[in-house]
Amino acid sequence: MTSLLSHSYRDGSAPEKSVAPEIRPALEPQLVRVASVPASSVYVRHISPIDGDVAQPGGSAAASRDGGVRVTRLPDPDDPVRSAQQRWWPPTMFEAEWVRAHADDFDVFHLHFGFDARTPEQLRDLVEELRRLGKPLVYTAHDLRNPHHQSPVEHNAQLDVLVPAADAIVTLTDGAAYEIKRRWARRAIVLPHPHVVDFETMRRVQRARLDGRHDRDDAEFRIGLHLKSLRANMNPVPVVGALLDTIEALPNAVLQIDGHRDLLEPTGLRYDEGLADLLHEAADACRIDLRIHDSFDDEHLWEYLASLDLSVLPYRFGTHSGWLEACRDLGTPVLAPTCGYYRDQAPVMLYLHDDDGLDADSLGCAVARAYYDRPSFSITVDERRRQREAVSDAHAALYRDLLR
Repeated sequence: MTSLLSHSYRDGSAPEKSVAPEIRPALEPQLVRVASVPASSVYVRHISPIDGDVAQPGGSAAASRDGGVRVTRLPDPDDPVRSAQQRWWPPTMFEAEWVRAHADDFDVFHLHFGFDARTPEQLRDLVEELRRLGKPLVYTAHDLRNPHHQSPVEHNAQLDVLVPAADAIVTLTDGAAYEIKRRWARRAIVLPHPHVVDFETMRRVQRARLDGRHDRDDAEFRIGLHLKSLRANMNPVPVVGALLDTIEALPNAVLQIDGHRDLLEPTGLRYDEGLADLLHEAADACRIDLRIHDSFDDEHLWEYLASLDLSVLPYRFGTHSGWLEACRDLGTPVLAPTCGYYRDQAPVMLYLHDDDGLDADSLGCAVARAYYDRPSFSITVDERRRQREAVSDAHAALYRDLLR
């Protein structure tokens, strides 16, 4: 387990390094072209320098504070065969044929998300092609348990290809790094998750929270549980039951439950009749504020999260969470389960919930503590800016070292 810039490569030869990247004078910064998969995700955009977000035609380039490196990331490939909505998902860059055809366009291949539909054999073809061409592979292990899969077997088989083959491994928390070391005897660079919400919105929402502070004795306390389209790692029914029992003893507490139309309307492809009946019955009895809608765009998601006093993550397994980071950006406290590494990722409140089930008492106690203590786990815009600069510099230095 290594933090920030400390790391080892596949041959284990590189010694640990200090947190701050080495500053070296250079007349002409080294240009490193990175095939990030996928390039358009907010995480990938925000590990780039602040003045160098990705997703412009032809990629983007921005000098990091490491004066010897300038990183440019390739844009997600346009695929004329796919619709506009599907043009980069699943990512074309995962195909060994794409790597062969574009070998002259990139120096480093950095894999993040999107390999759910790739078999271990297909991933093996990819890493073997990268190795044949002499292209370093960086893998950021966001998920050590896929939140979309009921069983870990398929994802484990994929990781058994990627983790041993990667020239460098990045992850988000010390806990995940320890698991990687235990399972594969590999060291991972630990780099924190950067901000999710844009700085302007962060500043506006945080200022509004400060301006809106008042006597909370009779103020509404809004608890949010968002079921989205019910990923495999969600366990909503016992969580809803425990929350309903808890708020009965909390004056002015409101439980808002959101879900997508495909989950809670009879015509939806993922319609869950039992869950829908439970929620409608609670809503008819005025026990919950039920809201059914399509997936939020960013603007409406930030508005929703900013309206909450507590966001509950109903997960029974998982690893890390971008939702958690967005809440942190907006000053919304998070109640997270004990599974995964959410507690390592950022300050959160905890309740006991994993593959073995939910401890309803721990959930109720945590919600009551949040209600009475009104904790604040927000992070300032300045802190997020400094963090992003450090993470961007660390990636630039990693790419530079792999190409030496």
